[in-house]
Amino acid sequence: MVIRDNLKFGSKMKVNNMVLGLDIGGTKISSGLFRNGSLTESMEIKTPAKSPKEEILETISQQVEAYRHFNFKAIGIGIPGLVDPTNGIIYNLANIPSFHNVNLKKYLEDRFGVPVAINNDANCFALGEYKFGASNIHKHVIGITLGTGIGTGIIANGHLYTGKLCGAGEWGAIPYLDGTFEDYCGSKFFKEKHHISAKKLAKKASEGDPEAVNIFYDFGKHIGALIYRLMLTFAPEAIVLGGSIRKAFPYFEKGMQEVIDAFPYLPISENLKVYVSGSNDSAILGAISLVEENKYLVNMGNSVDVTNPTV
Repeated sequence: MVIRDNLKFGSKMKVNNMVLGLDIGGTKISSGLFRNGSLTESMEIKTPAKSPKEEILETISQQVEAYRHFNFKAIGIGIPGLVDPTNGIIYNLANIPSFHNVNLKKYLEDRFGVPVAINNDANCFALGEYKFGASNIHKHVIGITLGTGIGTGIIANGHLYTGKLCGAGEWGAIPYLDGTFEDYCGSKFFKEKHHISAKKLAKKASEGDPEAVNIFYDFGKHIGALIYRLMLTFAPEAIVLGGSIRKAFPYFEKGMQEVIDAFPYLPISENLKVYVSGSNDSAILGAISLVEENKYLVNMGNSVDVTNPTV
């Protein structure tokens, strides 16, 4: 069953104080303030991805500084890389080469005097959808972001499962056909194999172009192959699709569903719900939700001994 998902504020969110959320990516830094049960004051700036670490830290700080007058009580951050959620150390940041082994938590807590929670951005997407989206009726949910690359976040028994350093769910790196799943389930599939963007191809598919329709059918088969393996590994009750390519879902749904229908364990596949995210703010809301979720992750001992992390 496929369900178009619209986020519902406050569904599972227990935080009452104002919390600032940031989604830090290789091209932009998005932010928003959660107050009175809603996400407000959204902002977006360009990420200085090729700049030195100090300039990136200052850019993040300026983004936070813009909200200081709201007197927020905590900061949650989603970031595309390996993260120690206990100590708040970033080990590497996708597409931002200078930003590694950085104690971002300490840096921001010292500067702004509020608690900071940090996690992987795909985990934040999954958590945001679980806390605020229609998938919150389930206990076992996997969020998949389809964009420049692919990311997966895992909700197990109502909590994030992150593995060591938030490294669980890196399915884009799994070998698949003559490459990896990232080669077939993200924008690379369209740009490198068919020399067209997913957005332009979706427009052609909407006009009934048979070649575009067939390419999206094949793309759906690859997404289905990814979900097939996720079902074998985690037996989720629900999948939530996010990222920019999710908007083309009507064109790849058929191919995806055909692979899911071939799954050998029918009680799992026949009851699987596939949700299409209706929001672009799920990762920010998930970052905000980290303020309470990180208490669980820290109790699970998700950290590592590190020598001399820098700031």
